Amino acid sequence: MAALGDAVLTTAGKGRSTGARDADPITTEVVRHGLNSAANQIKRALIRTSFSPVIYEVLDFAAVVYDRHFRMLAQAPSLPAFMGTMSFCIEAAVERVGGVEALDPGDILLINDPYASGSHPQDAAMVMPVFLPDATLIGYTAIKGHWLDIGALAPYCTNTKDVYQEGVVFPGVKLFARGELVRDIYRMILANTRMPMHVAGDVNAEVVGLRTGAAALVRLVERFGLTRFDEAVERMYDHGEAVVRATIERIPDGRYVGRGSMDSDGLTDDPVPFEVTVEIDGSTARLDFTNAPPATAGPVNCPLPMTMSAARVVFTFLAGGGESPNEGHFRPIEIVTRPGSMFHPQPPSPCYLFGWSATQAADAALRALGEAVPELVPADSAGDICALVWWGRRERTGEFWGDGSAFPSGQGAGSRGDGGSSQIHFMEAATRIAPAEVWEAKNPWVFERIELAPDSGGAGKHRGGLGVDLFFETIEDAWCTSTLERTKSPGLGLLGGGAGRPNSGTVRYPDGRREPIAKVTGQAIPRGAVYELRTGGGGGWGAPAERDPSAVHADVREGYVSEERARSDYPHAFA
Repeated sequence: MAALGDAVLTTAGKGRSTGARDADPITTEVVRHGLNSAANQIKRALIRTSFSPVIYEVLDFAAVVYDRHFRMLAQAPSLPAFMGTMSFCIEAAVERVGGVEALDPGDILLINDPYASGSHPQDAAMVMPVFLPDATLIGYTAIKGHWLDIGALAPYCTNTKDVYQEGVVFPGVKLFARGELVRDIYRMILANTRMPMHVAGDVNAEVVGLRTGAAALVRLVERFGLTRFDEAVERMYDHGEAVVRATIERIPDGRYVGRGSMDSDGLTDDPVPFEVTVEIDGSTARLDFTNAPPATAGPVNCPLPMTMSAARVVFTFLAGGGESPNEGHFRPIEIVTRPGSMFHPQPPSPCYLFGWSATQAADAALRALGEAVPELVPADSAGDICALVWWGRRERTGEFWGDGSAFPSGQGAGSRGDGGSSQIHFMEAATRIAPAEVWEAKNPWVFERIELAPDSGGAGKHRGGLGVDLFFETIEDAWCTSTLERTKSPGLGLLGGGAGRPNSGTVRYPDGRREPIAKVTGQAIPRGAVYELRTGGGGGWGAPAERDPSAVHADVREGYVSEERARSDYPHAFA
């Protein structure tokens, strides 16, 4: 193995509990909901004005409000995976334009450097400093949204060898200065995309969203005054911290190891195994990623901000109490990484598929905790967002088109019941797929099949959720990048539960040939061919012999489980 740097400890949340008990609790709740409303106003404005289905249908973005100390005040429900990256995006963007002193009212910053933002360059972050009328800086609004194309090897990639092949990088620049568009930067954006109309439309929509959220934040601060607002925010953070610490304290102190493996690094077919260790000490949780391989040659490396995000998402998923997240929820979490490794790569390591390794890391962390507190942790999901990205030129007009989406799969069962069927992985839980009618109206394909897949969930006292069969028939020549992961390792059960089916993809050509497909960039899908996507099922929880016979018969009656499979997995229900 290549030599790696010394381990680095990073805290997930800024600041410590302040004991801010003087803040009025009613005011604190009004402020908290006002901040969540501001974040949701960013989201709604963006959805209503964006050009690309990946934004207004899929919700592949994050919309956040931060305070002037780079701490999360609120994030709208959209893409959880970006949650832990936004502080890095905002702080790096500000630093790289010259620091807080270089900011002016009306500025909007742009950054998509993967090592600072945690994502591939297509996930561009735009940041707006927010000022009161007297020019006092009070915080930031920010959006990280997926631009359809930013000039990489292809509109979506699985085979990049360094970051320079992954798209044009904006290291932290002003897109707007004192409210005026910096036209040279804007022209560079449009010069480096195959779909300038869509990207321009989405950039403008993000500007609308940022300004909408900024106005809402100013109104909130002016309503209470900056001092009362700050007091309420500190109490809000303290409460979020207490909620998460209370759940962590339920986990026995100890060191728990979760193992995972990437199917491949995108360049070869060799698996990439790794470990995530979870250490519990009282009310503090530490996720240790140091036992990871060196940065891979292919693009499954996960930059530090995204590794941090995986840790944040896991513990807000388990311990957030269903509340909207804020910086306080992250304070009990620490992570340890090794620079130069897959979970802390250094330039110019490729990292286009950063989210795929982050997803596997999150699953491995849950697997580790399942050893300690199986009543709190679900069995494995299918472990992937099963994303496909399509593009081509329309036959009639010659116009370049592109679209893409994550796809739902089966989720793991838990102590409280069966796993969810046809749901997006929890790392992207608030995203969604577009209606079939929208896809067929906009893109040159029709759906041959969209249906739940019987028998795809793992057996158990509580059954794993079902995967989905989605078959796309192209009516014009097209190209597709397929990013399928966990095709070799199905979602495992917990406490004796069975495994779900793994993810898989197959291209069925017009001449009858069939070709398995997993990670591939720019696969030709000719007119009349069918891409058969079969997303995986979740693992079961508990021994199948403990499943209520009435639930077994209901599964058969509803078509979730075939009678043959039910008789095999649950013979006690037919005795």
